[in-house]
Amino acid sequence: MVVPDSKDKMYYPSDDLQKDAHVPGFNSYLALYRKSLETPEAFWKDVADEFFWKTPPVGPMLQYNFDVTKGNIYVKCMEGAKTNICYNVLDRHVRESNLGQKVAYYWEGNSPEQHMTITYSQLLSQVCRCANVLKRLGVKKGDRVSIYLPMIPELVFTMLACARIGAVHSIVFAGFSSESLSERIMDAQSSILVTADGVYRGEKLINLKQIADEALEKCRKNHSKTQTRTLQSPISCYQVHSPGKPELRTPWDSECDVWWDEAMRDSPDECEPEWLDAEDPLFILYTSGSTGKPKGVLHTVAGYLLYTSLTFKYVFDHHHDDVYWCTADIGWITGHSYITYGPLANGATGVLFEGIPVHPHVGRFWEIIEKYKVTKFYTAPTAIRLLMKYGQEPLYDLSSLRILGTVGEPINPEAWQWYHKVVGQGRCPIVDTFWQTETSGCDLKPPFLFQTFPFFGVEPTILNEHGEELEGEAEGYLVFRKPWPGIMRTLYRNHEHFENTYFKKFPGFYVTGDGCRRDKDGYYWITGRIDDMLNVSGHLMSTAEVEAALTEHLAVAEAAVVSRPHKVKGECLYCFVTLKDSREFNHTTVEELKRLVREKIGPVATPDFIQNAPALPKTRSGKIMRRILRKIARNDKDLGDLSTLADPKVVEVLFSHRCEAAA
Repeated sequence: MVVPDSKDKMYYPSDDLQKDAHVPGFNSYLALYRKSLETPEAFWKDVADEFFWKTPPVGPMLQYNFDVTKGNIYVKCMEGAKTNICYNVLDRHVRESNLGQKVAYYWEGNSPEQHMTITYSQLLSQVCRCANVLKRLGVKKGDRVSIYLPMIPELVFTMLACARIGAVHSIVFAGFSSESLSERIMDAQSSILVTADGVYRGEKLINLKQIADEALEKCRKNHSKTQTRTLQSPISCYQVHSPGKPELRTPWDSECDVWWDEAMRDSPDECEPEWLDAEDPLFILYTSGSTGKPKGVLHTVAGYLLYTSLTFKYVFDHHHDDVYWCTADIGWITGHSYITYGPLANGATGVLFEGIPVHPHVGRFWEIIEKYKVTKFYTAPTAIRLLMKYGQEPLYDLSSLRILGTVGEPINPEAWQWYHKVVGQGRCPIVDTFWQTETSGCDLKPPFLFQTFPFFGVEPTILNEHGEELEGEAEGYLVFRKPWPGIMRTLYRNHEHFENTYFKKFPGFYVTGDGCRRDKDGYYWITGRIDDMLNVSGHLMSTAEVEAALTEHLAVAEAAVVSRPHKVKGECLYCFVTLKDSREFNHTTVEELKRLVREKIGPVATPDFIQNAPALPKTRSGKIMRRILRKIARNDKDLGDLSTLADPKVVEVLFSHRCEAAA
């Protein structure tokens, strides 16, 4: 996060939080961090000792090669060990720690009237029953299972059932188009698709089964050998038949469709776990590539378990009496790591939320926090800015909150201050986390007391364009020197693309694709994607820095900045600006914004173009698709795949406004 005019201001947690923290002081953090780098074998063995291993490892805790000039890239963790992640996140608590009656999840549906409490014993029972259903349908170790479900308990049941029997789950966000779903099913070569009839997001009905059927038809047309069966969960039936809602007609093919309730009815609630090799695949999760084609990031059993468990414990300073809530969707890596696996590995109580922040009213988040006395709250800057827009302070009791968190994108200063002052009431530290789908868990975010330092086992450095390491205060490419257990192992069925994307540019390092600045105190500041870095007249600057300046203007709700070719400068700044309600976009506004950027950054950063943007092109998780904005800035109509856009109509609107900004 770039904080203009306040880069030296520090926000300290309360004495009570520091006193009870797992890592109570900076010296404690440094001692653990140094141990993780200097004696990684002992460090990670201590972490592994907390879990159950059917057989111990025969080799070192970590083996790797990060240098493409020395052979194939690989990472191995605890080679030779056997375990099961489902056993470690459920059976271990129920059978060994007597936590069967502890609440695993408070589930809140789209409507406040829909809620459910699930204990660890109940969760284990449902997971075993689902695992037996999958086995009865022919799923075995190594098979891929695609999951296209909303945020309902069956989503957790199914992913853990896959983990229990050694199947590889591939969760697709339940809002993606049939084209996106079919592409992921075909790439993963899944034999089973688990879906629901439909879901309401706020007032909007999404017919998931219809989308799933269209996706499977595309699969059959493209690959005649594709034989994917559908296991359908009817959990959302009571939503689509709720009073005042239209009835959803569910298409059905008895030759390939299986009804969840019928399959689960007589399924046994005990299922022996499949004991897996430490490096067996756990899941594939598709993430957007710079070309628009999704990449299948593959994570493995043991390393993912160790890293997500440890990061959850320390980053959120988890204690046994916490009620933790991450508002992400499990369709994204945040949900995998910090709704399911990380919290459950620690025996945590979490909130599982199906709805949206503003339905049926703008206080829904705060209502849930008050209801369950949430202590740790982890959400996205997009959600924070959305709630800020309504200009209301929460009219609920938020005194239970102890730690706040943000994830998924940079947070602008105005939103950070509002989150801290209004939601956290000035007393809750904010965990601003940096990590990626590829890294499995938080990388630049140690225990919550110490912002923007690396987590245990993570060794970042900054390189210039020539691959030279920069010392002290510096800005350049953020890379990692060594792996940690949870880092990705490959791109599914495309190891060559994996090596070219993450290791070819700077041999010997994992290349994050992000720009980074290290200040005089050693703090790391993420400046944005490298392909979002701007080089204007030989001056390298980040989009985040310019966007932060633009959003200081009282009329601006949101801004996005990309580069555009310039005959003299090489590149110039092209800014998309969304104004707050009732504000008018005119020549005066444009001149004020240019002057503000000049004042905050310098004359070299003065934008050449500022375009009115009633809305920005975003994915369904709220990330701005800068690839699209760069096309608009260049008036290039060859946009590539738009299936991940939440609202494709935004693109047409931005092109129509473009003529006002640039010929």
